[in-house]
Amino acid sequence: MKSLRQLYRIGKGPSSSHTMGPQKAAKIFVTKHPDAQSFRVTLYGSLAATGKGHMTDVAIKEVLQPVAPVTIDWKPSVFLPFHPNGMKFEYFKDDQHDEWTVYSVGGGALSEGKEHDMFSTEDVYDMNNLKDIMDWCDHYGRSYWEYVDQCEGPEIWDYLQECWEMMQEAVERGINHEGRLPGPLNLQRKAPVYYVKARGYKQSLQTRGLVYAYALAVSEENASGGTIVTAPTCGSCGVMPGVLYHLSRGHNFSDTRILHAIATAGIFGNVVKQNASISGADVGCQGEVGVACAMASAAACQLFGGSPDQIEYAAEMGLEHHLGMTCDPVCGLVQIPCIERNAFAATRALDSNLYAAFSDGKHRVSFDQVVRVMKQTGHDIPSLYKETSEGGLAKNVFNHEPEP
Repeated sequence: MKSLRQLYRIGKGPSSSHTMGPQKAAKIFVTKHPDAQSFRVTLYGSLAATGKGHMTDVAIKEVLQPVAPVTIDWKPSVFLPFHPNGMKFEYFKDDQHDEWTVYSVGGGALSEGKEHDMFSTEDVYDMNNLKDIMDWCDHYGRSYWEYVDQCEGPEIWDYLQECWEMMQEAVERGINHEGRLPGPLNLQRKAPVYYVKARGYKQSLQTRGLVYAYALAVSEENASGGTIVTAPTCGSCGVMPGVLYHLSRGHNFSDTRILHAIATAGIFGNVVKQNASISGADVGCQGEVGVACAMASAAACQLFGGSPDQIEYAAEMGLEHHLGMTCDPVCGLVQIPCIERNAFAATRALDSNLYAAFSDGKHRVSFDQVVRVMKQTGHDIPSLYKETSEGGLAKNVFNHEPEP
């Protein structure tokens, strides 16, 4: 498995696969061709189907247009073989021409669709499934975060501290940012109102309300193009901060313990990324919000002293109970149902932790099994339910009206 630096990425929303990935690809291509007279970019499959709502064209033009004019072709019905998020960059100068096909595979990561390509990096972790990592923990009397420390080295903690600080900043920006989200849905931000209302409730209800507010805050920041941390994606970036911010404030956990929880969560996200997918275009929202819930469940259980077995159980429930979740963003925006799903997944993560804490950690269905089922389920879901906005809520909820 790769470094957690490739799972937790700091960047601007609204989409890690549709915004961050394509912009990164554009930067690579323009570096190779700074003398271009013109560029053409062809977007395929999911990138073309929901690219306008995700500002894919804006992200690409922001990089290429200062150098030369850009033409963007949209081919939503054409799916390249390696991944639904395919794109082809072309360079023109006099009689010269060059082209490059690349894929945005989720979480801001890119691939050329080859076993060994320019994006291949060395594996940092020598174990790729939870069973082996759990056996290591059991054999050495260690925790998941200690496996991260052993494999990544001490420098990983500075990076995770940076991620934690950015998560907190996103929460605090979001709960203080009133107004309307960009796009034709004309959605009002809810986080500030939820935060104020939650503070007025008695303790038993306040917990839920604050977690809602914090998760909404980050998701709304993402939807407006703000800076967030992929955990594991932009579309699911509110779940982990919603849980961790609440627990850090409500239970006075130190930054060190929060970083251990983030590292533990990263192991679970990495296992899914290695063995299945975190791309909504590939496996639906179960790979984004479902994985985020599993990660936050593991993080919460780590904070409350769960054993490796209990932590694995919490994460397994977080993912299992999102199996089959479709990705059907209305108008191609990371707003409906994405933002609300982040808030619900954050509270479900707390429930998964509590349920696991009551148990001895023993259960029939393992996290590794659920990851395999999630991958198969995702590939069985028709493409119209995988970030193409051609089915589900995206097709039946909203009749487009021009912005005022």
